[in-house]
Amino acid sequence: MKLKAGKLPPELLGRLLKDVPANDPRVALGPKVGEDAALIDFGDRYLAAKTDPITFASDLIGWYLVQVNCNDLAVMGATPKWLMATLLLPEGTEDTQVQEIFQQLTTAAAEHDITLVGGHTEVSFGLPRPIAVGVLLGEVDKSDVVLTSGIEPGDAIVLTGGIAIEGTALLAREAEAQLLDRGVPKATIETAKQMLFTPGISVREAAETARRAVSVHGMHDPTEGGLASGLAEIAAAGEVGLTINRAAIEVLPECRAICDALDLDPMGLIASGALLAAVASDDAAMLLAALEAEGVAARVIGTATDPGEGLQMRVGGELVPIPIFERDELARYFGN
Repeated sequence: MKLKAGKLPPELLGRLLKDVPANDPRVALGPKVGEDAALIDFGDRYLAAKTDPITFASDLIGWYLVQVNCNDLAVMGATPKWLMATLLLPEGTEDTQVQEIFQQLTTAAAEHDITLVGGHTEVSFGLPRPIAVGVLLGEVDKSDVVLTSGIEPGDAIVLTGGIAIEGTALLAREAEAQLLDRGVPKATIETAKQMLFTPGISVREAAETARRAVSVHGMHDPTEGGLASGLAEIAAAGEVGLTINRAAIEVLPECRAICDALDLDPMGLIASGALLAAVASDDAAMLLAALEAEGVAARVIGTATDPGEGLQMRVGGELVPIPIFERDELARYFGN
């Protein structure tokens, strides 16, 4: 099977991870589909470790790098602390562009109280655009860890904000000419570009608010593959089924306009900026109230079920399978 741009297919990734040896007893959580970071035992706490690349964006990649890695530690309950960054640059890159990326990195890291401790930079053959890869380390008390595998049948599934913030902003920034040609108003495109910052792609505040408000059974940052893939990932990690109400999922108007213009499905578009949280059904109202008090919109979009019930979505009065995307809709757009 020839692979296309985007994440590895979940079945292939699952098979590969099964063969990874677990020969160090200090590794409390190694690689697993649906879990956002690794955990290493450091006595009274865990070291949380995450790596994520920025491959689709051509601008603001240093800023992106901090946000997406920070999100994946936040949903585990960890505090991000130390960042290493690898920057691969195409031949012909101007030194001013490198300076700008470093400025983005250091500014975004300072905003999250993260220290840049090292990394690697080089100019490489054959690259069409810069690629940035981050390794973010953090720490968490053992009693505060949140694992996606903690989701239980009967849990309420809560989604903050709407979809798909990151994918919409990226398309507005990278495909502006085509969007204009297809009739998307300039004002809509400009608003979509700013969605990186308002409402923003960071879920750290929402994740920390959720942990303070209730006992959270699991959290996840739905990124590449969109909300649909994020739901599949939490179901796999928690070994549960899901019944989702499609009408409860807010598709942001800018996302709808851009996806309609480019014939993309918002459910499969990279969705950083939204947070999935699973809590006991009795705690859902308290969680929604706590998020609202912090200015974070949220809704219950469904319920975790027994695994035998599979992944279902209610559309109108009908239950249909939650859609499966072989790759993110953003990758499909760029691939075409």
